[in-house]
Amino acid sequence: PIPGKPALGIEVPNKATSLVTLREIIQTPTFQNDKTLLSLAIGTDVSGNTVVGDLTRMPHLLIAGATGSGKSVCINALIAGMLFQASPEELKYILIDPKRVEFSMFQDMPHLLVPVVTESDHATSALRWAVAEMETRYKLFASHTVRNIADFNGKAPDMGLNPLPYIVIVIDELADLMMVAAGEIEELICRIAQLARAVGIHLLVATQRPSADIITGLIKANIPSRIAFAVSSSIDSRVILDETGAEKLLGRGDMLYLPVEAGRATRLQGVFVSDREMKAIIDFWKAQGKPQYQEEIFNVEATVSWVKEGMKRDPLFAKGAHVVATEGRASVSLLQRKLNVGYTRAARIVDQLADQRVIGPYEGSKSREVLMNLLEVDELVKDLDDANA
Repeated sequence: PIPGKPALGIEVPNKATSLVTLREIIQTPTFQNDKTLLSLAIGTDVSGNTVVGDLTRMPHLLIAGATGSGKSVCINALIAGMLFQASPEELKYILIDPKRVEFSMFQDMPHLLVPVVTESDHATSALRWAVAEMETRYKLFASHTVRNIADFNGKAPDMGLNPLPYIVIVIDELADLMMVAAGEIEELICRIAQLARAVGIHLLVATQRPSADIITGLIKANIPSRIAFAVSSSIDSRVILDETGAEKLLGRGDMLYLPVEAGRATRLQGVFVSDREMKAIIDFWKAQGKPQYQEEIFNVEATVSWVKEGMKRDPLFAKGAHVVATEGRASVSLLQRKLNVGYTRAARIVDQLADQRVIGPYEGSKSREVLMNLLEVDELVKDLDDANA
């Protein structure tokens, strides 16, 4: 269907492609009239209309696409759009870059809460800190009888308090984190996604490997707004959008955009922002002042009560360990069948087995390597029981 017309249309790729530049988007009335601090410059639709998102309403965004599809450029454009709207006092970033090269240009930008995060253990600590900060803000709001960050910041001067900044956590490659500590990363992301909107903490999560092991059912359920770039198969498209179509995209910024309030995805051409433009924007902010890093974020231990509860050892952990040691292989489907449990619980047991080094890390389509024999499993279970006694 053609929007606004009683007709059907067939989309044909234009042989003469044109870029949708960041300058074009930010100069449009659509972007200029959007007064929210977290405005996202997303792109234009097939009719040439500007599409701008509001991260405070989304309130989190999942982005996926194969290498070369335009995913990294999109992330830069989203960050840049917010930098045009918000000062360092109004907006803070935590940028998580396991690949070490995607966010290096943002180093020392005054909007950063911490230096660009490249180590997986630092990434986990940063997410733990975000949850602790979320709970601190909820207590603060309750004590002043306000419901959300907008209400609090509006009343803060009258109460003799400083307004709170929004916090946007950008994860460039979720797969790299999930391979190291899938269980805790999933738990932390879901906790933030479920509750952090009201206190002004938001997630931009991206991956170039949109498999069910990376974008789990729990993560999808808690991050309803999605952007899909070109992927290799209809299966990958279904993982991202719950529908096919992304496998037919052309790459280079061609995307399907599914905001939380929409019933179906819309095809857009994403914003292109060059490295030169990004450098100019970042250099402008660097000239305004230096970042005030909160280095203690990297030292947050997994001792918060909810983390202990959320990561409690599954009662079937020992049986699961015996199953993989006996079978000589490990997979979610194997534990589902042998333990007679559902997918979510079996996946959590697999993550816990990996955390305890019973099995090796995730390796794509291959089964995980089993690292312990039955005797070693028995010793591990005994040690864990003794530690919890």
